[in-house]
Amino acid sequence: MREAAVSGSILVARDPALATVTLNRPEKLNALTRDMWRALGTTIDSLSTDAQLRCIIVRGAGERAFSPGNDIGEFARERSNKEQARSYGAVMHATARAFAECPVPLVAQIHGICVGGGLEIASMCDLRICGESSRFGAPIKNLGLVMAYAEMAPLVRLVGSSIALEILLEGRIFDAAEALRKGLVSRVVPDDQVAAEAAAAAARIAEGAPLVARWHKRFARRLADPAPISAAEADECFDCFDTEDFRIGYAAFLAKARPEFTGR
Repeated sequence: MREAAVSGSILVARDPALATVTLNRPEKLNALTRDMWRALGTTIDSLSTDAQLRCIIVRGAGERAFSPGNDIGEFARERSNKEQARSYGAVMHATARAFAECPVPLVAQIHGICVGGGLEIASMCDLRICGESSRFGAPIKNLGLVMAYAEMAPLVRLVGSSIALEILLEGRIFDAAEALRKGLVSRVVPDDQVAAEAAAAAARIAEGAPLVARWHKRFARRLADPAPISAAEADECFDCFDTEDFRIGYAAFLAKARPEFTGR
């Protein structure tokens, strides 16, 4: 993979089908700053426009932490009052929109601590794979802070309002086994297998028809909206039958061969 720094604290490694986005502040356990939130959103927006890309892995640098959340040391100059917090929040929420609108499947590769803003980012991904020693939570009640609508929405969609409220109201830090029971993570593996399992999941996604993956992401998000499915939306479910990938997949199945999808 070819690696490039989007900023000093956000790295992107690329090959044609896969990108790995790294929160790169290991000396602070990848604690998030305003600039990191902005760079992360810009990165996801940019990757979203790449029709060749089939999967994005999001991870923290090192194996001690995905991220413990926002850097509290930054609050004195960046979030010390409502006006500053509103401006800071606009950056975070723009990044949340970038994740929500990203058509490419997103896999969170979680080592160690995944708390607060780190948990928010992981919740924005489509799959979450963590190690047995990973820890989760959102103890922001101890800071006198709320999780705003745009930040809470992915968590509520993922685990439901009851469990989301348990996480926020109690503010406990809990282990990977409990996170799995809550539906917060997709799977738990031994710590030394997290990277390999995330890579394997990304490879399985990348091997599939990429248009189908993007349709499934959009359909799942649409089904969270209680508005009735329109006739045009229902009809879109049959567009796949006119794709080159369908013809490739169908022929490969009959030939008992591995399909090589083109994304067309």
